[in-house]
Amino acid sequence: MTFSISLRYRHWRYVWIPIAAAAMWFSTLLAMLIVWLAFGRPKYVSMEGSIAFISDIGASNVKPLFVTGCAITGLGFFLSLVVERYLRHSGRLMPNMRTRERVFSSLAILGSFIGGLGLLFLSIFDTKRYTQAHRICLLVFLVGVALSAIFSVIEYRWISKDFAEHRQVKTAYCAKAAIASILIVLAIGFAVALFSAPNAGAILEWTIAFGFTFYLLTFYYDLRLSKNVEKGTLTAQRLSQSNGSSLANPNMTQVV
Repeated sequence: MTFSISLRYRHWRYVWIPIAAAAMWFSTLLAMLIVWLAFGRPKYVSMEGSIAFISDIGASNVKPLFVTGCAITGLGFFLSLVVERYLRHSGRLMPNMRTRERVFSSLAILGSFIGGLGLLFLSIFDTKRYTQAHRICLLVFLVGVALSAIFSVIEYRWISKDFAEHRQVKTAYCAKAAIASILIVLAIGFAVALFSAPNAGAILEWTIAFGFTFYLLTFYYDLRLSKNVEKGTLTAQRLSQSNGSSLANPNMTQVV
């Protein structure tokens, strides 16, 4: 009984990471927006339009909050992918059955690391004092997160094809693909509007930023699938030996 209870709640060791990251990110953005509105929508030195960019507010007296929120969010994003990779490797999540999936998983982790660093440094090098450096870090953040999302979606697509019977895997893939696609399209619009239409760019930036919260929460769903799954249960070797079972696909042993 003790073992059963321990196994039942063991997944909470991991799922709090994306929850904490998403909560921190959302709270940071909301607090910054409230500060700007509460002070009568002041026009900061770095502002070009009438609507403040996140970085405009982040360069003001709330910079410590902005840096802290970015640091925790970036770290949580990176750790979410690392833990997901560990759970697949240890047999508590549906495994990567081919080398290519493991490669794309590693690339997704690398992208999250680059994106997380970009997020941290764009908050440190604020737009008021280090305009050029801030924009470079913003680009690094956007590209890193976008690449990480693309690699994750590709990996999840292949996993969902191997385990077509498990709708939860397909749900995770579809959620990631939908949110990532929307955010990438909005990011392209933001890049265009950044220099030509500041107010539209600011609105898009806030939309993308709050939308990133939902992408972070998709990892909560992913990691929660390890609930009640003992280590080693879902290894590639064990599943590939289950020919004809509901867990295995006859073509899963094929290696690319």
